[in-house]
Amino acid sequence: MSTTNKKMSMGQRLAYAFGAFGNDAFYGLLSGYLIVFITSHLFNTGNKALDNHMISLVTLIIMILRIVELFIDPFIGNAIDRTKTKWGHFRPWVVIGGTISALLLLLLFTSLGGLYAKNAFVYLVVFAIMYITMDIFYSFKDVGFWSMLPSLTTDSREREKTATFARFGSTIGGGLVGVLVMPAVIYFSATKTTSGDNQGWFVFAAIICTIALVSAWCVGLFTREVNSEIRENKEDTVGVFGVLKAVAQNDQLLWIAIAYLFYGVGNNILCSLEVYYFTYIMGKPTSFSILSTINIFLGMMAAALFPVLSKRFSRRAVFTGSLTTMLIAIGLFALSGSNLLMVLASAVLFAFPQQIVFLVVLMIITDSVEYGQWKLGHRDESLSLSIRPLIDKFGGAVSNGVVGQIAIMAGMTTGASASTITAAGRTNFKLMMFAVPALMMVIAIVIFWKKIILTEAKHAEIVAELEKTWGKDLKETDVEATSQVAAKTLKLASPIAGQLMPLAEVNDPTFAMGGLGQGFAIKPSDGKVYAPFDATVRQVFTTRHAVGLVGDNGVVMLIHVGLGTVALKGTGFISYVDTNQRVKKGDQLLEFWQPTIQKAGLDDTVIVTVTNSQSFTDFQLTLAPASSVEALTTVMELKRGEG
Repeated sequence: MSTTNKKMSMGQRLAYAFGAFGNDAFYGLLSGYLIVFITSHLFNTGNKALDNHMISLVTLIIMILRIVELFIDPFIGNAIDRTKTKWGHFRPWVVIGGTISALLLLLLFTSLGGLYAKNAFVYLVVFAIMYITMDIFYSFKDVGFWSMLPSLTTDSREREKTATFARFGSTIGGGLVGVLVMPAVIYFSATKTTSGDNQGWFVFAAIICTIALVSAWCVGLFTREVNSEIRENKEDTVGVFGVLKAVAQNDQLLWIAIAYLFYGVGNNILCSLEVYYFTYIMGKPTSFSILSTINIFLGMMAAALFPVLSKRFSRRAVFTGSLTTMLIAIGLFALSGSNLLMVLASAVLFAFPQQIVFLVVLMIITDSVEYGQWKLGHRDESLSLSIRPLIDKFGGAVSNGVVGQIAIMAGMTTGASASTITAAGRTNFKLMMFAVPALMMVIAIVIFWKKIILTEAKHAEIVAELEKTWGKDLKETDVEATSQVAAKTLKLASPIAGQLMPLAEVNDPTFAMGGLGQGFAIKPSDGKVYAPFDATVRQVFTTRHAVGLVGDNGVVMLIHVGLGTVALKGTGFISYVDTNQRVKKGDQLLEFWQPTIQKAGLDDTVIVTVTNSQSFTDFQLTLAPASSVEALTTVMELKRGEG
């Protein structure tokens, strides 16, 4: 059991939220506006061809280095995992990574003393070294920051509160960069042009980098990592090749990954070009702040709307409806010209469904874990869940490279303004900004409709099938290696308080007839489920309604909360344990809210079965049926089978 399960102070929670604010503000500057600075201000030799050549090379270098960094990420996670200091695993990397990445990014918003004009090759080498170093240290900070959440407290509710604070911080931090960028750049510029000047960009970058640096130090100084047995349970490091192998074997994971990749690249390109549209097509760069402000609030609204949509419509309908809405928005955007109201309306319509699409994809990727287990016979949870951030990073890297080339093609480089962009340049820009993303999204819709078969109903069927076979695929050697008790007679305790029921009275023929093993059931009086013996957690279903244990006593047990509760998709359930975690008798495994189950019209009976019942004999209840029992009260005896 965890030795520390304390609440976090408000100061710690706010420090972590401020860390999220600074982290996402930094990422917004890095991923969105460094490219704008490079294309519109960095190179200014007076030789347009040379300047464009340098822009092309630098933006391609950024794209290549960001893709290379994908292969470095697993080693970063492994290095953080192995870090042991008196300040903890994560805080040192948050502070070190936050400090170095902030300083290096700020330097990238300079000409490095005009080095490119003196020796272009040396400049490119120095830029590449600085960029990859900055990106690696930012990844150390980013991975360390989000990975430290479980170390701040072992209380699940405290984690949820802290994560909520952090999500608000990151949403506001990332959005605020877009709100402030053009007004701030122009305000701090020596020359008040529509796109500012080098001084304005440097001062703005200095402000954001300072916020990122200070927020990282606040996390380091004002949060504390706690030690617990839970933190000693480590998973193997997930590499890019491991992720690709898992995707290749699981067809549903493969197709949702491909659909999301096309969507992500198209979405990233259009979103990255919006600031160019306001600056060079409309000549109103500060109006971009209006769009960014609206999008902050709409993102929160869309996330809140998703549960409502997912209950009323299928994922196929939600995904297709969201992308169709975005396609309509692209069409309106393309026709908006310089009309500010039309541009804002179409850009907002394009942005609103993005959070919904993200959540649909995340749900399907999560469900593909059970799909892969059902189809392939093994569970690749960490590998499967790694695919979304991998695709997000890849899409961002590709868009960085593409945006630089589009800026050159449209003439939106150093010295350009809305009045200098030619008709051909505007046409080329609009084709790349609207036609290419639209094509990407049409492809994503087609793939989703033709290849994604993992509906909510299909997933529920798969989980039901897995429940019926759970524990049967465990090898005897796996159980024997865990078993430490030689006693012939074993006593089983109830994992939950309530009223004892014989298994035969359960309102499910598979359970009632012992299809999943012998055992008992409990009509619960509360929602707290505890480990009935010392064990290893072998499976926690993603829907959190069931957990599988392999006990030190040789018992393989399935604890299943309710009948048909897989349909709730985890709503009303909290899991306190992870796969392969060691638990002691009395450690809390799950918690559920009974009104959620009852409101859905489902049976909340908790069913406890010994899935390796063939290894035992004489299953006998030690209390009369309908007896009221407390959690961890002995309710059944069984004998170890001979031979």
